[in-house]
Amino acid sequence: MRKSLLLMPIAVVALTAAGCASNLTGDTYSRDEARAVQTVRYGTIESLRPVKIEGTKTPIGTGAGAVVGGIAGSGVGGGRGSAVAAVIGAVAGGMLGAAAEEGVTRAQGVEVTVREDDGNIRAYVQEVEPNQVFRVGQRVRILTVNGTSRVAP
Repeated sequence: MRKSLLLMPIAVVALTAAGCASNLTGDTYSRDEARAVQTVRYGTIESLRPVKIEGTKTPIGTGAGAVVGGIAGSGVGGGRGSAVAAVIGAVAGGMLGAAAEEGVTRAQGVEVTVREDDGNIRAYVQEVEPNQVFRVGQRVRILTVNGTSRVAP
């Protein structure tokens, strides 16, 4: 029973953060980008580099962790001890919640440097897609809509 009370805040924060995660792959479009005219340029991949895309850091993870930690802490002891445990639980839960949100939403990315047909060299970063492999020398399309660009085969 005690162990499940300690694990519950982590599970709640992880599920909350996962529900808020946005997708940064090249084949994912926001609602605003759907059905909008895109500019298409072509180029050749000059280099590839693996990168890490940091996770989100919103008040949601901290808040959810603090609430759950405070509730869990208030169940410890009685009287003033319970209040102190609730505060300690809220602070610890907030810290755990923030860390869990960032960890759950962190992603593996790729920096794709492209020599475009107009001679410009630009780098694009996007989340790695499981079934898409880029190679140096590969011809690609660069699609831009509302200031957001993505590289596609």
